[in-house]
Amino acid sequence: MSKHYAIGVIGLAVMGQNLVLNMAGKGFSVAVYNRTISKVDDFLSSQPPGIPVGGAHSAEQLVAMLSKPRKIMLMVKAGEAVDAMIDELLPYLEPGDILIDGGNSFFADSQRRFTQLAKKGVRFVGMGVSGGEEGALHGPSLMPGGDRSAYREIEPIFTTIAAQVADGPCCAYVGPDGAGHYVKMVHNGIEYGDMQLISEAYYILKKVLNLKAEKLHEVFSIWNEGDLNSYLIEITRDIFLQKDELTGKPLIDLILDKAGQKGTGKWTSQSALELGVAVPTITEAVFARCMSAYKEERQEAAKLLPGPEIHYLGDRHALLDAIHDALYASKICSYAQGFALLKAASETYGWKLNYGDIALLWRGGCIIRAQFLDRIKEAFTANPALPNLLLSPYFRNILARVQDNWRLVISTCKELGIPTPAFSASLDYYDSYRQTVLPANLLQAQRDYFGAHTYERIDRPGSFHTEWLKTDKNK
Repeated sequence: MSKHYAIGVIGLAVMGQNLVLNMAGKGFSVAVYNRTISKVDDFLSSQPPGIPVGGAHSAEQLVAMLSKPRKIMLMVKAGEAVDAMIDELLPYLEPGDILIDGGNSFFADSQRRFTQLAKKGVRFVGMGVSGGEEGALHGPSLMPGGDRSAYREIEPIFTTIAAQVADGPCCAYVGPDGAGHYVKMVHNGIEYGDMQLISEAYYILKKVLNLKAEKLHEVFSIWNEGDLNSYLIEITRDIFLQKDELTGKPLIDLILDKAGQKGTGKWTSQSALELGVAVPTITEAVFARCMSAYKEERQEAAKLLPGPEIHYLGDRHALLDAIHDALYASKICSYAQGFALLKAASETYGWKLNYGDIALLWRGGCIIRAQFLDRIKEAFTANPALPNLLLSPYFRNILARVQDNWRLVISTCKELGIPTPAFSASLDYYDSYRQTVLPANLLQAQRDYFGAHTYERIDRPGSFHTEWLKTDKNK
């Protein structure tokens, strides 16, 4: 075993451990450290002899074990823990050393760390990592941003351990300072939207068509063979097969309908608000998780608030096909919103993101990997300045073809009282985007009326204010 290790990894929760095993399995020697020292010893004792992994019992010892320039990946909880670990390491680092933050850090924190560490000569890489525990072990999607020269030096390690697809590894330099973590944040926002859309499709199939778990498995198996082929459809298919060990019932029917979240979806919506980008599918997905948390209130409301009976008299096979199309169309809108947000962020922060390359990073290893990401790559290759995916010929034609079914599903759900916040937001996004005129003219008149905020006119340039006719000032 080499005296000096190729890379250090700090943080031995499951993601950190699996990344270490991935690196070691690909022939890279790894030194590991965890603030809880027992985790280091327990991890090493559980590994077979000869594995190229060594343990450190302090930050100083870890740094001493590494080849220069040192390359250290932090796999610790986002936020204060990252800053604390950086402070612990800094006394032992030298100019040119590389710190890689592989956690779900907020992109603005990565921008700050990039600048602060650059003043000390330490090169920083903020790397989005997607794929969960399985991806970390077998090949994640990696979204590195930060110091470009640092990325060139760590590139052989991370392109080797990343998921591999026909176009190459799912790892490529994204952009400077916080770009990597921003791209990962948007990935997670799209993930929120995608998961909510799939859940709404499931809910319609269950509540309106009364499909049971076995039939739901069959439907999602068929869907996964076509346009909807993706990791999330695949695992949804498998979920419906799982039986509860005690009762023998489908496990899905026994899981409480209260969803958790770690914050990245909320960050996506917050950033979109700051940049003035509409991401309603993603935001409604966040709100849907919030609504799910009101379990006790909803149980009481169900007793008090009236609604229509769910009794569908239409063509069941036609509705099933329509739900597929509504899910596909809404999914396109979710991705379109995510890429529109990336475009605005790239322009605001000067990142010069390559949207086609980002789509390829998500082709393998990550949670939102899907067949149609190839089409997104093609759309941006054909027109790098494409303002919105909805305008690309491929997706435009799909939406034209399926929109009648899309509208059928949503109108049916409205009639039956079935909530579809993400489906509805997606269709509203599409319909709003295709309007030459929206009712914002009235909004501007209202704003000028009560606050003299001025407005623009359609017939001549300039900013205008009107002394509006006030019929009753006391009202």
